[in-house]
Amino acid sequence: MNTENIEIVSLPKDKWKGTMIPLETVSDSYYDFDIKPLDSEGCTIVLTKKPAGETIVHTPEEYDFPDSLYQDHWENAEAFGVVGDDGQIKACIEVCPEEWSNRLLVTELWICKELRGIGLGKRLMDKAKEVAMAQKRRAIFLETQSCNTNAIGFYLHEGFELIGFDTCCYTNADIERREVRINLGFFFHREPRRN
Repeated sequence: MNTENIEIVSLPKDKWKGTMIPLETVSDSYYDFDIKPLDSEGCTIVLTKKPAGETIVHTPEEYDFPDSLYQDHWENAEAFGVVGDDGQIKACIEVCPEEWSNRLLVTELWICKELRGIGLGKRLMDKAKEVAMAQKRRAIFLETQSCNTNAIGFYLHEGFELIGFDTCCYTNADIERREVRINLGFFFHREPRRN
Protein backbone atom coordinates (compact mmCIF):
# COMPACT_ATOMS: atom_id res chain seq x y z
CA MET A 1 0.00 0.00 0.00
CA ASN A 2 1.26 3.45 -0.92
CA THR A 3 1.03 5.93 1.96
CA GLU A 4 0.86 8.87 -0.46
CA ASN A 5 -2.79 7.95 -1.06
CA ILE A 6 -3.51 8.11 2.67
CA GLU A 7 -4.44 11.61 3.76
CA ILE A 8 -3.25 12.96 7.09
CA VAL A 9 -5.80 15.46 8.38
CA SER A 10 -6.16 17.76 11.35
CA LEU A 11 -8.13 16.20 14.21
CA PRO A 12 -9.82 19.21 15.84
CA LYS A 13 -10.19 19.22 19.62
CA ASP A 14 -13.92 19.96 19.56
CA LYS A 15 -14.57 16.71 17.67
CA TRP A 16 -11.86 14.32 18.91
CA LYS A 17 -11.28 15.23 22.59
CA GLY A 18 -11.46 12.08 24.70
CA THR A 19 -11.03 9.65 21.80
CA MET A 20 -9.31 6.59 23.23
CA ILE A 21 -6.00 5.53 21.68
CA PRO A 22 -5.62 1.73 21.95
CA LEU A 23 -1.85 1.68 22.50
CA GLU A 24 -0.57 -1.84 22.96
CA THR A 25 3.05 -2.90 23.29
CA VAL A 26 4.01 -6.37 22.08
CA SER A 27 7.72 -7.10 22.05
CA ASP A 28 10.15 -10.00 22.04
CA SER A 29 12.99 -7.82 23.35
CA TYR A 30 13.68 -5.03 25.83
CA TYR A 31 16.44 -2.71 27.00
CA ASP A 32 17.90 -3.87 30.31
CA PHE A 33 19.39 -1.30 32.70
CA ASP A 34 22.62 -2.00 34.56
CA ILE A 35 23.15 0.96 36.90
CA LYS A 36 26.11 1.26 39.24
CA PRO A 37 25.09 3.63 42.06
CA LEU A 38 26.14 7.26 41.95
CA ASP A 39 28.99 8.06 44.31
CA SER A 40 31.61 10.80 44.59
CA GLU A 41 33.45 9.33 41.56
CA GLY A 42 30.38 9.13 39.30
CA CYS A 43 28.30 6.21 38.10
CA THR A 44 27.98 3.82 35.17
CA ILE A 45 24.78 3.19 33.26
CA VAL A 46 24.57 0.56 30.55
CA LEU A 47 21.49 -0.17 28.46
CA THR A 48 21.62 -3.49 26.64
CA LYS A 49 19.01 -4.81 24.24
CA LYS A 50 18.11 -8.36 25.27
CA PRO A 51 15.68 -11.04 24.09
CA ALA A 52 12.63 -11.15 26.35
CA GLY A 53 12.23 -14.92 26.53
CA GLU A 54 8.47 -14.63 26.79
CA THR A 55 6.67 -12.01 24.71
CA ILE A 56 6.14 -8.77 26.64
CA VAL A 57 2.59 -7.46 26.27
CA HIS A 58 1.20 -4.26 27.79
CA THR A 59 -2.38 -3.24 27.03
CA PRO A 60 -4.48 -0.16 27.88
CA GLU A 61 -6.50 -2.24 30.35
CA GLU A 62 -3.49 -2.43 32.68
CA TYR A 63 -3.50 1.27 33.42
CA ASP A 64 -5.80 3.55 35.38
CA PHE A 65 -5.03 6.39 32.99
CA PRO A 66 -5.55 5.15 29.41
CA ASP A 67 -4.31 7.17 26.44
CA SER A 68 -6.74 9.53 24.75
CA LEU A 69 -6.57 12.66 22.62
CA TYR A 70 -6.66 16.16 24.10
CA GLN A 71 -6.31 15.25 27.76
CA ASP A 72 -6.90 18.28 29.97
CA HIS A 73 -3.29 18.56 31.13
CA TRP A 74 -2.02 18.95 27.53
CA GLU A 75 -2.89 22.60 27.05
CA ASN A 76 -2.64 23.79 23.44
CA ALA A 77 -2.24 20.27 22.03
CA GLU A 78 -2.82 19.61 18.33
CA ALA A 79 -3.61 16.25 16.76
CA PHE A 80 -3.32 14.94 13.22
CA GLY A 81 -4.18 11.58 11.80
CA VAL A 82 -5.88 9.25 9.39
CA VAL A 83 -9.65 8.73 9.59
CA GLY A 84 -11.12 5.64 7.97
CA ASP A 85 -14.28 5.39 5.88
CA ASP A 86 -16.01 4.24 9.07
CA GLY A 87 -15.21 7.58 10.75
CA GLN A 88 -12.76 5.99 13.19
CA ILE A 89 -9.14 7.07 13.71
CA LYS A 90 -6.72 4.65 12.05
CA ALA A 91 -3.53 6.53 12.97
CA CYS A 92 -2.68 9.68 14.90
CA ILE A 93 -0.02 11.89 16.35
CA GLU A 94 -0.66 14.49 19.05
CA VAL A 95 1.84 17.21 19.90
CA CYS A 96 1.86 19.81 22.64
CA PRO A 97 4.19 22.80 23.11
CA GLU A 98 6.20 23.07 26.29
CA GLU A 99 6.58 26.84 26.32
CA TRP A 100 9.10 27.25 29.14
CA SER A 101 11.65 25.00 27.41
CA ASN A 102 10.69 25.86 23.80
CA ARG A 103 10.26 22.18 22.96
CA LEU A 104 7.43 20.26 21.33
CA LEU A 105 6.22 17.12 23.11
CA VAL A 106 4.82 14.17 21.18
CA THR A 107 2.09 13.00 23.55
CA GLU A 108 0.61 10.26 21.34
CA LEU A 109 1.71 8.31 18.28
CA TRP A 110 -0.39 5.34 17.20
CA ILE A 111 -1.07 3.42 14.00
CA CYS A 112 -3.60 0.60 13.67
CA LYS A 113 -2.13 -2.81 12.87
CA GLU A 114 -3.43 -2.80 9.28
CA LEU A 115 -1.49 0.38 8.42
CA ARG A 116 1.83 -0.42 10.09
CA GLY A 117 5.02 -0.97 8.11
CA ILE A 118 4.11 1.22 5.13
CA GLY A 119 5.81 4.49 6.11
CA LEU A 120 2.87 6.16 7.82
CA GLY A 121 4.80 6.57 11.09
CA LYS A 122 7.45 8.56 9.24
CA ARG A 123 4.80 10.78 7.67
CA LEU A 124 3.21 11.44 11.06
CA MET A 125 6.61 12.20 12.62
CA ASP A 126 7.37 14.50 9.68
CA LYS A 127 4.15 16.34 10.57
CA ALA A 128 5.41 16.80 14.15
CA LYS A 129 8.73 18.11 12.81
CA GLU A 130 6.83 20.50 10.51
CA VAL A 131 4.79 21.82 13.47
CA ALA A 132 7.95 22.22 15.56
CA MET A 133 9.73 24.15 12.81
CA ALA A 134 6.69 26.39 12.20
CA GLN A 135 6.63 27.18 15.94
CA LYS A 136 10.43 27.67 15.97
CA ARG A 137 10.91 24.99 18.63
CA ARG A 138 14.47 23.97 19.47
CA ALA A 139 13.64 20.29 19.94
CA ILE A 140 10.99 17.57 19.95
CA PHE A 141 10.82 15.09 22.79
CA LEU A 142 8.76 12.07 23.74
CA GLU A 143 8.39 9.23 26.20
CA THR A 144 8.48 5.53 25.42
CA GLN A 145 9.26 2.39 27.39
CA SER A 146 12.28 0.09 27.48
CA CYS A 147 10.13 -2.82 26.30
CA ASN A 148 8.88 -0.94 23.23
CA THR A 149 11.97 -1.79 21.18
CA ASN A 150 10.19 -1.46 17.82
CA ALA A 151 9.18 2.11 18.66
CA ILE A 152 12.67 2.91 19.96
CA GLY A 153 14.18 1.62 16.71
CA PHE A 154 11.76 3.80 14.73
CA TYR A 155 12.56 6.90 16.79
CA LEU A 156 16.32 6.35 16.48
CA HIS A 157 15.89 6.01 12.71
CA GLU A 158 13.99 9.31 12.75
CA GLY A 159 16.97 11.07 14.36
CA PHE A 160 15.96 10.93 18.02
CA GLU A 161 18.51 10.21 20.74
CA LEU A 162 18.40 9.23 24.40
CA ILE A 163 17.94 12.27 26.64
CA GLY A 164 16.98 10.56 29.89
CA PHE A 165 15.07 7.85 31.71
CA ASP A 166 13.09 7.28 34.89
CA THR A 167 13.45 3.90 36.61
CA CYS A 168 10.42 4.39 38.90
CA CYS A 169 7.94 6.33 36.75
CA TYR A 170 5.23 3.65 36.57
CA THR A 171 5.97 1.43 39.60
CA ASN A 172 8.79 0.91 42.09
CA ALA A 173 9.83 -2.15 40.08
CA ASP A 174 10.05 -0.75 36.56
CA ILE A 175 13.47 -2.30 35.83
CA GLU A 176 12.30 -5.74 36.93
CA ARG A 177 9.07 -5.33 34.93
CA ARG A 178 11.17 -4.35 31.88
CA GLU A 179 9.08 -1.20 31.45
CA VAL A 180 11.35 1.76 32.22
CA ARG A 181 10.37 5.19 30.96
CA ILE A 182 12.83 6.33 28.28
CA ASN A 183 12.88 9.93 27.05
CA LEU A 184 14.10 10.59 23.52
CA GLY A 185 14.78 13.93 21.84
CA PHE A 186 15.17 15.27 18.32
CA PHE A 187 17.23 18.44 18.05
CA PHE A 188 17.12 21.07 15.34
CA HIS A 189 20.51 22.56 14.34
CA ARG A 190 22.70 20.48 16.62
CA GLU A 191 25.63 18.27 15.85
CA PRO A 192 25.21 14.68 17.09
CA ARG A 193 27.19 13.79 20.20
CA ARG A 194 30.35 11.80 19.71
CA ASN A 195 31.74 9.23 22.10
